[in-house]
Amino acid sequence: MSSLPVVLLAAGASPTPSPSGSTEPAVPSLQDAQQSATNAASWVEQNWSTWLAMGLQILLIVVIAVALRAVVRRAITKLIERMARTAQAVDGTALGGLLVNAERRRQRSAAIGSVLRSVASFLIMGTAALMVLSTFKINLAPLLASAGVAGVAIGFGARNLVTDFLSGVFMILEDQYGVGDVIDAGVATGEVIEVGLRVTKLRGSDGEIWYVRNGEVKRIGNLSQGWATAGVDVTVRSGEDLDKVKETLDVVAEHMSKEEPWSELLWGPIEILGLDSVLIDSMVVRVSAKTMPGKAVSVERELRWRIKRAFDEARIRIVGGATSVEDAEDTPDPTASVAAPSAFSNADSAQAKATAPIAPQQSAPPEK
Repeated sequence: MSSLPVVLLAAGASPTPSPSGSTEPAVPSLQDAQQSATNAASWVEQNWSTWLAMGLQILLIVVIAVALRAVVRRAITKLIERMARTAQAVDGTALGGLLVNAERRRQRSAAIGSVLRSVASFLIMGTAALMVLSTFKINLAPLLASAGVAGVAIGFGARNLVTDFLSGVFMILEDQYGVGDVIDAGVATGEVIEVGLRVTKLRGSDGEIWYVRNGEVKRIGNLSQGWATAGVDVTVRSGEDLDKVKETLDVVAEHMSKEEPWSELLWGPIEILGLDSVLIDSMVVRVSAKTMPGKAVSVERELRWRIKRAFDEARIRIVGGATSVEDAEDTPDPTASVAAPSAFSNADSAQAKATAPIAPQQSAPPEK
């Protein structure tokens, strides 16, 4: 019985003053303890259904969010695999290896899949988190307002970053260029060595690496897609025989088209387009060829080399002087026999008289 006051005190009895004036804990009655237990049980009985409903609702939200995220990510993965299978199918065609780079398509597909999966996960899980908070009767209006204000502040502060990111996403989705392509981005030109969502890395012709922000690129010239054109202008003197010039160029084009490795780089026959311009002392003959992407410069150099050697053998003069050493030796110098004008050629000129020797003076004979 001595433990009953302690139990009743723990049940919620409050101390009451004793008749002598000192404060002593009052011993609650058994009815007070029974009433406290009844109130607690009734509160639990009234709210357990609400707790159970909230728990089931939260569990349902989480399960649906996880299932939806898995379905969406799987659908994105299937889409990426389908893109990869399409690339493999194109690789089996005649021009597949030239028009489509399998590694480039794989990198592009992986980048697109990563971006889409990240965006889908952020949207689905973010929405689920807001729904869970609303289940706890939390007012989301201040939270959304604060997030909106913070988003606007971040957008103003990092607008260049957002612009670069969005530009990078669209560049990847539209396949404007890829690793290994030679592009002219306006601010820099070179071979693409890395494509990111914010920065594209280019290697220039001198070996330097350019870091180009995607948001700064206003126009892109891709020199590695489709085909390229190699053009050579042959300038000869206006007195040359055009039939002979064309025949020599035809021989050069035929031989080059049949030799390795130029036969693989050329996508069509080398064409002599004709006279591009005619001046008083010169004529320009245009030679063109369709080549593999990125190989136009090599083909142009080889064409110039072969045309120069063929013109030397055919003794076809190029504007600027003779095309061979023998021809230069046979051509006399028209100014060799012409002397420069001189004032001393006139004996009556003042210069000629000034250079004449002074005659010696004879002394007079002595007088007798």
